[in-house]
Amino acid sequence: MVDTAALRAAYDARMRVSPGAAPAGVTYEYDGPILRIVGSHLGRIRAPRDVGVTGAELDRLIARQRDYFRARGEGVEWKLRAHDLPADLPERLVAAGFVPEEPSTVLLGLAEEVAAEPVLPAGVVLRQVSAAADLRRIAGQQTEVWGVDCAWVAADLGARVSADPDRITILVAEAGERLACTAWAVYYPGTDFVALLGGTTLPQWRGRGLYRAMIAARAREAVARGLRLLHVDASPASAPILRRCGFHEITTSTHYRWIPPDQPGDCR
Repeated sequence: MVDTAALRAAYDARMRVSPGAAPAGVTYEYDGPILRIVGSHLGRIRAPRDVGVTGAELDRLIARQRDYFRARGEGVEWKLRAHDLPADLPERLVAAGFVPEEPSTVLLGLAEEVAAEPVLPAGVVLRQVSAAADLRRIAGQQTEVWGVDCAWVAADLGARVSADPDRITILVAEAGERLACTAWAVYYPGTDFVALLGGTTLPQWRGRGLYRAMIAARAREAVARGLRLLHVDASPASAPILRRCGFHEITTSTHYRWIPPDQPGDCR
């Protein structure tokens, strides 16, 4: 039996505010207990399980983050887990103008149990990429799938590669000239964790094992690097696949967003 409480404790200890080297153009700033990530397409707030402040002091902490990014003309996202404290943090974020998105399921997998030879449909080739042209193709594929502007994805991936190419693996599954599926893995230095991100499949290629092949390939790379734990914030469509691959649910996460009124939406 897997000790999910132990997995959640490891996640809380190592995956909250330990970002490693900042991507090119991004800075990390601390405001009390929280980490403010500045310089990407959207501001991000990361915090320990318990932010350690309550009441009016917590309201001021939240308002400072909103106002900081408002002054920059940018939106900001505060990521909150279901077991976070204080318990009224969601209500206080909403009172400050943050809007919750649909929750994701936080799952962890043991890399050695998940790693396998990727099984691909006929005519599909799996390739690791880092060139700017490929990153633009990935952004275009994600824009096509999600129906919102994901152009920022190319810049974000490029910045990560520029900052430290050994901290990210970017994969594409190509069917001729088309990117049938795209995904990447981000490695957290000093931890056993790998974050599996991206995971986007063209509608006509869904149900043919590409998402699962991407999971298997990234898990194999994690094992090769001596890393033990795979982390995914999964959508309702992805969570069942991950469970069948051996992942274990430890909590849920919700992104609370404050977006300037004149700023359009985009993919996460």
